[in-house]
Amino acid sequence: MSLEQEQKMTPALAGSVLPLPKNHFKHAIAAGRQQIGLWCSLPSAYTAEMVAPTGFDWLLLDTEHTPSSVTTVMSQLQAAAPYAVSPAVRATINDTAQIKQLLDVGAQTLFIPYVQSAEEAQAAVLAMRYPPEGVRGVAGMTRASRFGRVENYSQTAAQELCLIVQVETQAALDQLEEIAKVDGVDGIFIGPSDLSASLGYPGNQAHPVVKKTIEDTIRRVRACGKPAGILTNDKVFARRCIEVGTVFTAVGVDVALLVRSAEALAQEFQTR
Repeated sequence: MSLEQEQKMTPALAGSVLPLPKNHFKHAIAAGRQQIGLWCSLPSAYTAEMVAPTGFDWLLLDTEHTPSSVTTVMSQLQAAAPYAVSPAVRATINDTAQIKQLLDVGAQTLFIPYVQSAEEAQAAVLAMRYPPEGVRGVAGMTRASRFGRVENYSQTAAQELCLIVQVETQAALDQLEEIAKVDGVDGIFIGPSDLSASLGYPGNQAHPVVKKTIEDTIRRVRACGKPAGILTNDKVFARRCIEVGTVFTAVGVDVALLVRSAEALAQEFQTR
C-alpha cells in the first residue's frame, strides 16, 4: 500500500486531513428545532468554559458591547470546543475586515448588528464567502481550516457558516422582507434594546408597544421562511416569543446572572 493510499484510509491518524466542523446551530435552526441560548458578555475564556457545559444549546460571545477582541474570542471558542454547545459570535459592526478575522479564528456563526437594509445584509454575506461568491480574504493556515488540514476548505467553508443579521430599528423593520430575501442570510435576530429606543421607549423593553412590535416582527420573519431569534431576560416573555415563533432564543446574560445572584445573596444576609 502506498503512503498516499494509507493517508486516504486513515486521514486522522495520518494527520493530513481533518473534517470540516459541522455547525449544529445552523442545521438546527434551519430544521426549526428550538435552540436555547445564553449571552456571554464577560470577555473571558475562563467564564466561557464555566457556562459551556451547563446545558444551553448555544452561547453568544459578544464583541459589540464588551471590551472583547478577536484574540479573546478565539480563546473563548477554544474553551467551549470540548462541550456540546454551539458558540456564536456577535461582531462589533458589519465590517469586512473584522468578519474575516472572526471567521479565520474559527467562528462559524456570526451575528451582525444594526443591519438596516438588504444592501447591508448583502455586504455581510459577501464578507462571509470566498471569491468568486464573496470578498473574504483567503488564507490557508488558519484555525478555521484546522491549520490547513481541512481538505478543500475554501470550497466548502460556506456550507457550515451561518449568518444572522440583527434588525434593531424601525428603519430596519421597514425593510424586513427585503432583508430576509437576501440569499445567504440564515436567520434574523430582533434586537430588543435598540428597537425599544428606536420606537421611542429607551430602556423599556417591557412596554406594550415594544412587545407587540417584537411579536409582529417574529411573525413577519417566519412568514418570510427565515428563523427568528431574540434575547430577553424576561422568562415569561421568552416563552411567549417561543410560542409566537422564535427558533433561537437567548434567555439570559452571564453578567446579569452574576450581578443579580450576588445582589440577592448580599440582601439575604443584610443586617442593616
